[in-house]
Amino acid sequence: MEIMKTTNPTTPGRPVSSDNVPTHTPYKETASHRSSAADLPRVLVLMSTYNGERFLKEQLDSIFAQKGVDVSLMVRDDGSTDGTLRLLQDYQAQELLTFYSGPNLGPARSFLHLLANAPESPYYSLADQDDVWLPDKLAVAVERLSSSNGRPALYASATQLCDAQLGLIDSRQPQPMLTFGEALVCAYASGCTMVMNRPLQQVVAARQPEFVEMHDRWILTLATAMGFELFYDNVPHMLYRQHGNNVIGLNDSTTREWRLRMGRVMGGEHTRYRNALSLERSCFDDMPADRQAMLALFVQAKHSLRLRLKLLGDRRFRCASKKTWRLFQLALLLNTY
Repeated sequence: MEIMKTTNPTTPGRPVSSDNVPTHTPYKETASHRSSAADLPRVLVLMSTYNGERFLKEQLDSIFAQKGVDVSLMVRDDGSTDGTLRLLQDYQAQELLTFYSGPNLGPARSFLHLLANAPESPYYSLADQDDVWLPDKLAVAVERLSSSNGRPALYASATQLCDAQLGLIDSRQPQPMLTFGEALVCAYASGCTMVMNRPLQQVVAARQPEFVEMHDRWILTLATAMGFELFYDNVPHMLYRQHGNNVIGLNDSTTREWRLRMGRVMGGEHTRYRNALSLERSCFDDMPADRQAMLALFVQAKHSLRLRLKLLGDRRFRCASKKTWRLFQLALLLNTY
């Protein structure tokens, strides 16, 4: 575990759009919340759903089975057309969760909307709709975050991949370097493992990016850019289910995986650059000086071959995944990063 620290205060950013949010907070105390012991740390779990009927119940039940914490669940449905809403209504009728619906934003904007409109809680956790959590997932995260002494802090962990039937898949992952430079190159923390304290939630809520590829990349780069505390756990505390469109490629052949990755390099989406540009516009003045210099180099290199060559050999941006680092170097040479 490595900790990054900051002395930067949180600073309000741009206002958040309403996105059809009720005028009252969509959260209320639930039966599971009331029945919990008063001295347990409170965690508000935030979940975005979209056509997740197939695996949703199993995930919900694993969240309610968490030990050592007082769990509440708030769900934003992102325009489901299957039985997801019916299942959420059943759980809400039992006072196990609260949910609201909105237009289809995609997972990144939907999760950021949840974070921007969530009621007060000491801790916030992000949950996908199709995984299974081990009973200690939240308790371990809260124990790590409790040492932050009121400073903005983020917890993330490794994941255990599994197939649709929860059969385990070999998913050994390199230990990330946990640096800001690595975060700009590689999203080494998955959103489904993230837990944050309220000070960090307030920062994320106040700073909505102009461009966001995925919410977890934005949260990770924002936290590391501003020098906040980062706790990384090498031990998985969840089963990260792989099925259909969410398969990330680790179960593919090496040839197929490289073909997919090369397609992203050649595709010209420039997601790393666009994420860095959003970061620059959102929080540059509140970043430590060393990170300001790194971000400026990363952004300005887009328009300078000399700076791209400099970036190519800059060890501050190296990442633990050698495969990702090589592909980033190629993207630099092609100016498609």
